[in-house]
Amino acid sequence: MHPLLHGFAIGFSIAAPVGPIGLLCIRRSLAEGRAAGFVSGLGAATADALYGVLAALGLTAITHILLAYQPWLQFGGGAFLLYLGLATLRAPAPAPAASTPAAPHLLAAYGSTLILTLANPLTILSFLGIFAGLGVGAATSSAFAAGWLVVGVFLGSVAWWLFLSTAAGCLGRRLDRGGLRIVNLLSGFVIAAIGAGQLAGVLRSLR
Repeated sequence: MHPLLHGFAIGFSIAAPVGPIGLLCIRRSLAEGRAAGFVSGLGAATADALYGVLAALGLTAITHILLAYQPWLQFGGGAFLLYLGLATLRAPAPAPAASTPAAPHLLAAYGSTLILTLANPLTILSFLGIFAGLGVGAATSSAFAAGWLVVGVFLGSVAWWLFLSTAAGCLGRRLDRGGLRIVNLLSGFVIAAIGAGQLAGVLRSLR
């Protein structure tokens, strides 16, 4: 199989499990439109591609640094998730999205998911394991093949976020303000709970 197709399958499968980033993408697609949801997913796809580059190049020194600071990165990510969850719970019910959000808003949506995904350095372990199984990152590995693999990872992740944001955005157009308020409450509670759980796990590990 061409490395691009391998990478596409890897990127899609790593992005597909619905976690806090998926919930953010769904919530923003429902409340703010498909563009906001897709750009949120694009931030996660960018982080996946960056970690894929590190794994493909076999940059073990950088990997070790990231893993050494893993508790603090996860603490920051957990605090950010808790903040986002509480802010979502307190936010008023939005009107159904009728237009594309402004560029600064889209940039903030992109940046938030990029930071949250980068704050989980365990992602790089997934890529290291998968790439090692494919022989990528070894001295004999082709730089050309590794490049195609990373591009495929990015495109596979983007494909998932495009699908998820489009599906949620179509549903969002059918919801009234009451339905969107329920979405805010549910997603805010779950995101805040995930953030609180992540903070508690980091604090336990530091004892």
